[in-house]
Amino acid sequence: MSGRPVPFLDLDRQHAEMRVELLAAFERVTSASAFILGEEVERFEEEFATYCGVGHCVGIASGTAALTISLLAAGIGEGDEVIVPAHTFIASALGIVHAGAVPVLCDVEDGTGLIDVAAAEAATTDRTAAILAVHLYGQLCDMAALRALAERRGLMLFEDAAQAHGARRDGARAGAHGTAAGFSFYPSKNLGALGDAGAITTADAELAARARRLRDLGQRERGEHVDLGFNERLDGLQAAFLRVKLPRLDEWNAQRRMRAATYAELLDGAVRVLEVGDPEGCAYHLFPVRAWDRDGLRRRLAAAGVETGVHYSRPLQGHHSLRERCIVTGDLANSGAWAAEELSLPLYPGLSEADIERISAVCREHSAVR
Repeated sequence: MSGRPVPFLDLDRQHAEMRVELLAAFERVTSASAFILGEEVERFEEEFATYCGVGHCVGIASGTAALTISLLAAGIGEGDEVIVPAHTFIASALGIVHAGAVPVLCDVEDGTGLIDVAAAEAATTDRTAAILAVHLYGQLCDMAALRALAERRGLMLFEDAAQAHGARRDGARAGAHGTAAGFSFYPSKNLGALGDAGAITTADAELAARARRLRDLGQRERGEHVDLGFNERLDGLQAAFLRVKLPRLDEWNAQRRMRAATYAELLDGAVRVLEVGDPEGCAYHLFPVRAWDRDGLRRRLAAAGVETGVHYSRPLQGHHSLRERCIVTGDLANSGAWAAEELSLPLYPGLSEADIERISAVCREHSAVR
């Protein structure tokens, strides 16, 4: 089966629909010459904080930097251990390492790929300072259970919300469940900039104030550097672009949910699909499936003109850069299975039902030859 190419992500269509507004945002920033921080950043921070339902948002240059700075702003550092799921993008662990702490890897749930609460509890020691819950694939972790664990053990609870813009659980959006959350606005995200960008959300005014200093070379006032800070400021142009996109986010997420439901129906058991507790709360950043022959299925889809992704091909301890810097707990069997079997199918607003039917047919054909 072949046909026109189906890209894994189609940003051209998205940006064409708002070209006039994006150009107006560009003109607004260039005419004001407000390229670093400034009014556009402040306005976006206010709007995104309101959207997430928190008191504070701090614009940061990237999602990885947002994780690092949120941990440091909360006092996490040298000698501390932070529990993180082994199945996630490497940035989740890098944020911990760059803060001076040690990532402690625990397993994930078989059906969701999200942090396993029991595994996280088993990984705690007297050096554990925090848990970093990663909201993978657009679905929030069981934050109520993690919050109860954190309170029981006297830990802080952070969110890696890079894949969960607008997702909900227990009546609250991603970014409003923990001590602080780190967001990425990498272009492929549900809410993506036109370059690198990130943010921290928190209800803690003191943490937000320190994060603002840390992102800006440790400055409290101009020329007064009171912290050992970073140069990780959100620039005005990306903030302006994000302000254009933010009002569309809920509708985009609704379209993702509709397409995910179509996939689930048409795949008809040919592959394992993501287990979702609350389909209306999931933002479906990705549509991950698990296949007995992931690489063979990927080749078959490529031959049919369909681009796919793998998220992620190895657990965190499989990265050379982390092997000597993390602590592994348990056998991480589920994390290993996800790494071996996961394949992400195209999913984005604008993906046609005909394309979903075609992709699903290839998956069913591949399953039939097992």
